[in-house]
Amino acid sequence: MAGIGLFRIFDPKVRRHLISDEGEVVIDEVRHHWVVFTVPVLEVILATALLFALVTTNIGGAQVLLVIVLVLLAHAFWQFLTQHRDRFVVTNMRVMRIRGVFSQTVATTPIARILDITLQKPIVGRLFGYGHFVFESAAQDQGFREIKWVSRPDDRDLTIQRVIQRTGLRASASVDVVQGDDDSDDDGTGPIGMDSAQEVATTTSAPNTSHARPAPTSSGPRSIFNSDRGNWTEDPD
Repeated sequence: MAGIGLFRIFDPKVRRHLISDEGEVVIDEVRHHWVVFTVPVLEVILATALLFALVTTNIGGAQVLLVIVLVLLAHAFWQFLTQHRDRFVVTNMRVMRIRGVFSQTVATTPIARILDITLQKPIVGRLFGYGHFVFESAAQDQGFREIKWVSRPDDRDLTIQRVIQRTGLRASASVDVVQGDDDSDDDGTGPIGMDSAQEVATTTSAPNTSHARPAPTSSGPRSIFNSDRGNWTEDPD
């Protein structure tokens, strides 16, 4: 229970950085793979063994060993906090990287600015289930060049690709509506807050109403984006 409370105290609290009034939600919050905690755990085990030796045996240099124990524990705790507070967050609008223990750094970039993603999975990473992401975009200057020690890298890569794809569909939806795209599988919600039927009626209306085409009704399936909330959701079949 104490460990859980410690996790909550030092949690970076990602959701306080969201633009909630614009409908921003977290799609994926990426924590580091457990392998990054291997060294801190080994340091704790070594410090425990030294401390046990100090208590049970009468050896010389007890003060030096005690200092070594304290240094090992302090370093392990610091490494644990550093890795625990380093988060990569994917939302429906942007990507963020939040890191830092006492001073915090928050780097953000719109999701549309991510152009190329390289997923690197070393041999050890394939065995234990982690990988490294390399982003090729203008965002690399803000701390997004490399995101290392990502657990379930294949699933995370697909998630990012889906968000990028749907962000592109949101941007092109208004173009489809203005051009009169009547595809049954895409009604094109257009800009946030405007239904496709309203936009078509606005763009296709003529001064002579006697020959104007009636505005199509949005009887087809809804788009993957909900224009009322400014958020993307999958429609149930």
